[in-house]
Amino acid sequence: MHDAAVWTEVVASLDMVVMECLENGRFGAMGKLPDWFRQLYPAVIVYPDDVPVRTMSPFLEHFLVDAEAFWCRSEPGRLASGPWSEGDDGALEACAVWAGGRRFLCIERLGTAYEQTQSVLQKAREHHLDYQRLQQLEAALRTSHDDLLSILNELRIGTVMLNEAGQVTFLSDTCQRLLGTEASAVLGKSWKAAVPTPLHAILQDMGERPAPERTKVPVHLRTDAGQHYWMDVDIQDDPRDARRRIICLYDMTEVHDLRRQLSEKAQFHDLVGKSEPMLRIYQQIRDVARVDTTVVIEGETGTGKELVARAIHAASHRTSRPFVAVNCAGLTESLLASQLFGHRRGAFTGAIADQQGLFEAADGGTLFLDEIGDIPLNVQTSLLRVLQEREIIRLGEARPRSIDVRILAATHRNLHEEVEKGTFRADLLYRIRVARIHLPALRERRQDIPLLTSTFLAKCRAEIGKDVEEVSHEAMRYLLDYAWPGNVRELRSAIEYAVIRCRGAVIPAEDLPPELHESSPLPPRPEDAPLDEKQRLLAALEQARGNRTVAARLLGMSRATFYRRLTSFGIPRGS
Repeated sequence: MHDAAVWTEVVASLDMVVMECLENGRFGAMGKLPDWFRQLYPAVIVYPDDVPVRTMSPFLEHFLVDAEAFWCRSEPGRLASGPWSEGDDGALEACAVWAGGRRFLCIERLGTAYEQTQSVLQKAREHHLDYQRLQQLEAALRTSHDDLLSILNELRIGTVMLNEAGQVTFLSDTCQRLLGTEASAVLGKSWKAAVPTPLHAILQDMGERPAPERTKVPVHLRTDAGQHYWMDVDIQDDPRDARRRIICLYDMTEVHDLRRQLSEKAQFHDLVGKSEPMLRIYQQIRDVARVDTTVVIEGETGTGKELVARAIHAASHRTSRPFVAVNCAGLTESLLASQLFGHRRGAFTGAIADQQGLFEAADGGTLFLDEIGDIPLNVQTSLLRVLQEREIIRLGEARPRSIDVRILAATHRNLHEEVEKGTFRADLLYRIRVARIHLPALRERRQDIPLLTSTFLAKCRAEIGKDVEEVSHEAMRYLLDYAWPGNVRELRSAIEYAVIRCRGAVIPAEDLPPELHESSPLPPRPEDAPLDEKQRLLAALEQARGNRTVAARLLGMSRATFYRRLTSFGIPRGS
């Protein structure tokens, strides 16, 4: 009894439930059961010697399965269940014990220390989870940062990021390539250390402007290694902090090269155009340049006949020798002969010294006779002899001089009609017209007008010094609809006129010459409508309300040519 009292006192002091598993599988309480246990499990009050452990708690029911397996080993020791909760009475922990051949089940209520420990552990877990989340976020940010750098480095946009003090914080790979510098050499330094000196003034000016007023500026840079880059430059505010700036360099070199290649295809020497008629002209020039024959270049005034002659000379084996041009129109017979063949001192009044002629001046090269249809008949005879004999005789001399000159001739006249009228020698015509090139009128290649306009605008910007970049859509419509009786020459004059009047970067329609506003639209062309030549003449007459002069201007031909064509088609000239 003494031992039992001591046991009861010990159990009571521990505030622990101790039950022994009896032979029949029942559990009997040893010592006094704590009040918390009686309140938690009221059934034990009724049967303290037969505690229904297996039905008191689902947790205990499952734990007893493990406990019985532990007891069956018949080895001294203990098996803890681990904490569990029953209602609001805090955490409990069960323990199966084998001692002295007897089986015990102990249940202990974990106190404040445990709860504090659990709270600390829970906070530690939460901190650990927060740390893991921070690590994951940091990894995600690092990945995003690396991805952003990869994107910036892969783009053909050079990027320079600046802090609020204007110091470089980032320099993309593209920017390092474009500027020919390394990031390590400029990081932390002023932006002026990162970009070439020619860009300093441009970027300084843009940086001082409000963001809406900034525009991309085209620049051309040449690196120390000799590489050329064409780029557009602008400055943007950093979206994270407006005090920081981002300098963007857009690599336009490939675009520039493509434009240059397109320009080369659209231009042959000084001739501009990529329409089908002009491409045929370019091929004809290449063909006749290979041989040393005489060529007649036909076409209306202003179509570029001299440019064709110069292109033939430049593409021939005579390109390193002189190219001499003479306009035969309006010169008297004696003056023209003196210019072409030269004269001896005293050959005529005013000949105070020996004078070399243009044939001699062009020896080994090319002599271009513009408006050959206006040469007087007597000079035509002398010219024919030069072509046949390959020698000239100066005025006032009898001794012939050998020459090596290629003759290129041009005319806006119909030489065959001039032969019929007796104003041009037939034998000279057949002698010079070995090869012929007919230049189309501008109205016959209107698709070249935008390209020609762009070319003339670029030249005007350089010559006049005004930043006029383009023409408006309405102005281009006027340019495309006009008949252009003066052809390319008239178009260039019109663009110069408009550039002088223009007050902005874009030419409006009202700045074009007045004749473009006064003209009527062109009659349909063959490719626009199925009209033959006779129908076009009649359509022009109808458009001009019978006025022959206006009709001729609409068709871009002289009044005499218009009348001849009326006659050839049997159209009465006066009706």
